[in-house]
Amino acid sequence: MNYQIINSFINKLDPELSHTLAIQFLKNFYTPKARTLDDSKLSIQVFGKTFSNPIGLAAGFDKNADIYNKMFALGFGFCEVGTITPKPQQGNSKPRVFRLLEDEAIINRLGFPSEGLLKVKQKIISNKKEGILGINIGPNKDSGSRINDYVDSFKNFHDLADYICINISSPNTENLRNFHEQSNLKNLLEEIINTKNNLNSRTPIVVKISPDITDIDIDAVAKLILEYRIDGVVLTNTSIHFRENLKNKNKLEIGGLSGTPIFEHSNDLIKKFYKILKKQVPIIGVGGINSGKSAYVKIRNGASLLQLYTGLVFKGPFIAKTIKEELLFLLKKDGFNSLNEAVGVDAN
Repeated sequence: MNYQIINSFINKLDPELSHTLAIQFLKNFYTPKARTLDDSKLSIQVFGKTFSNPIGLAAGFDKNADIYNKMFALGFGFCEVGTITPKPQQGNSKPRVFRLLEDEAIINRLGFPSEGLLKVKQKIISNKKEGILGINIGPNKDSGSRINDYVDSFKNFHDLADYICINISSPNTENLRNFHEQSNLKNLLEEIINTKNNLNSRTPIVVKISPDITDIDIDAVAKLILEYRIDGVVLTNTSIHFRENLKNKNKLEIGGLSGTPIFEHSNDLIKKFYKILKKQVPIIGVGGINSGKSAYVKIRNGASLLQLYTGLVFKGPFIAKTIKEELLFLLKKDGFNSLNEAVGVDAN
């Protein structure tokens, strides 16, 4: 059945219910075909690992690590699960997810609903990963020490993940974005790096950044990323801004905006960070990716890898396949022999 027909039905349901049903379908009923090999031009080396293609599943879709292997089978080059908190928590009160159909956007104020690290850890141990798996970690809402929460989660997940993503950028956990302030971020990174060293861990660490930071913040954050030799940055999370030109009635809902409306701004931030980080620290680009063209723009602006969530909601489960086909065409058209050759060519 055509996904557009299915999606017209899904769009009549509560967005969070639709998401839950999609997870259950993929987990319990979807049997993927044999995974096809990606063209070698889409391959890229990041974090000392070979990604068969740069298209990743962003954190927030597979919150509790239920379907990452199914997403690999659908053609994603990597998946990031979470955000996972140390203790189970319900998140914010419902309704807390809103579709903006005319704008191809979503506003959410979920607040890290999570089954907690012990349950999710057991799932990952029991369900051996069949691709590159990132684990996104965050603090509990009622935490006595948010830094300790990050440290505890790193200790529990570092040997199960291909990389750990430190989420300091959700707008839906009060004061979480204070970690973008120089002294707070310095304290957090110092504790995480000390923990990593004490564990003799080689697991790469990436930090997920807010799109709502100032140019002064960009400079300070980037310098700390370089100082502490952080392995990567995710640019960007959802935004509390960019509502002026939205059409849907839900545009005034409190929460983080994702999808097409933040595409250009996230590209600008990727370019700004790339100019400071160059290729010393790879960038994972997020925000408004829904086609090969939009993916290509982010790569040319400085992203080595990409992630999507809202595009998957609006375009359907085979979006990775479509993006890869379009991206390969664009790379060949412009004479690039590899994906890496295109990274950052428009950033200067």
